[in-house]
Order: sequence, then structure tokens, then C-alpha cells
Amino acid sequence: MTFTNWILVGVGFFAIIGALGAFTIAFRRSRAEPPPDPTAGVSTETRRADRSMAGVRVEPIAVGEHEPVAEAGHAEEVIEEPAPAAVGIEVVERQRVVEVTPEESGVSRRHFFNRAITVTFGSFLALFGLNSLAFFWPKLTGGFGSDVDAGAVEDLLALTVTPAGTTVPVFIPEARAYVVPAPDSLSAQFEGRNVAAGGLMALFQRCVHLGCRVPWCATSIGFECPCHGSKYNYVGEYFAGPAPRNLDRFVVEIRDGDRFVIRTGEIAETPRASSPSVAYPQGPSCI
Repeated sequence: MTFTNWILVGVGFFAIIGALGAFTIAFRRSRAEPPPDPTAGVSTETRRADRSMAGVRVEPIAVGEHEPVAEAGHAEEVIEEPAPAAVGIEVVERQRVVEVTPEESGVSRRHFFNRAITVTFGSFLALFGLNSLAFFWPKLTGGFGSDVDAGAVEDLLALTVTPAGTTVPVFIPEARAYVVPAPDSLSAQFEGRNVAAGGLMALFQRCVHLGCRVPWCATSIGFECPCHGSKYNYVGEYFAGPAPRNLDRFVVEIRDGDRFVIRTGEIAETPRASSPSVAYPQGPSCI
């Protein structure tokens, strides 16, 4: 993955962390909080002086009193009035629920955090999808997977041979390939594969065993994998080690008269050569 891809993954990761934090804060604040105590901070004397009417008996007001009248010849009768009933005060609390429209109420805190989390998570999924699509989409206009212009043929030929006459590859980072001189006569396994053009070949830097990058060994004039010891001569033919075949090579061609073009989207695989095209090793091994 490129540096830009890592940045996008990091932004998505921190976006998820922020969304989880916002959700946690919103969830805690959305819980119903107990009503505050109205008597908090009131002294004990004030509480004793301010008592409610609960349990207090209120005497009824007498509408009228009549004294018993005794008639002649009749015994005085005493009419007992019923005892006045206790009068109390009953306080009834009622809660009135009034429905309001969404325009009147506006956006609540819970709705705001829910929408923010949804937008954040959706943005992360969109970035992740675009990044994944860009990673798997073939590059048709440049970079690995497309046609790479490695330079002029004459310049590359001059760079691949030292003044002492020894061979040294030219590494093309954009193509992930080593450009080496092609042998005078190619073996039968390379015929018709278009792996040589202008006296040059392009070898894939990856070892065919487990995919390690194979470095150049200047003393043995070949490629030697430090991971498991596979060895190849300078044209990528197998010599020793656990590698199952030769180094992979790209299809190449000459364009515009002298431009050496590496077609990194087309890889040619060849089995181990029965007879190598060039001698190896030509000096001490590096591993």
C-alpha cells in the first residue's frame, strides 16, 4: 500500500474512535437525571417552620346555632347535633403533556449525535470502499501494472556494462524490474515470448519461491535471495535453492525508435533451464 492509502486508513480508524466516543457521551447524557431536591441548602429551622397542611384539622364554620325551646307541658328535648367532620386539604398533581411539531422542538441532542455517528461511519465506509477499489483497480496510465518507459536503449546498454566489462543490472523502481543485457542466443524456452528487445531483458525483482526481493550480488554476477538461498545467473536462470523455476520476466518492446518499454502487466514464467545461457557463479557468493 502507498503512503496515501495508509493515511486514508488512519483517518478512517480515528473517525471510528471519535464516533464511538461521541456515542458514549450521548448515551450517558441521554439517561434521565433525578430531579433536584428543592430543599437542598435550606436550614433545619426553616424546614420546621414551613410545614405542610397534611394532618392538620380544620374546624368547620358554623352556619347558625339554635337554642332548644321548651314548650309548656312538654319535656325539654335535647337534640344532639352530629359531630362535625374533619376537613382536610387534598393536593392533586397532574402532568400535562403537550405534543409539539418537529419544527417547534428542533433537533435534540440525541438526534444530533445519532446523525453525526451515521455520517462519520458512512464517510469511513465510503473512503474504505474507494481506497479498496483504487488498490485493486489496474493502473493503465502509469506505475506497476502498466507500460513503463525505462529509458533509451543506448543509455541502458551503457549502464548495464561497466568499463571493466562486467555486467551490472539497472533497477527500475516504477516497474519493479532489473534491466540486464540479453544473451547473444536465447534458449528455446524464451523463443516467441517477447522477453528481449534491443539487446535487453527485464527481470521481476520478486523471488519465485516465497516472494522476497532478490538483490544483486556483484561478486558472483547473479541474483541471490537472502531469505532461503535461491540463486540465479544475471539473466534470471535458476542455479540453486528451493526456487521452482527461473526468475519471472516481463514482456518488453521498443517504441518510438529507441525507447525501452517494460510491459509490467504481462509476466512470462519459464521452467528451470536445462542448460544455462550464461556461466554462474563468476566469483564468491554473497550468501
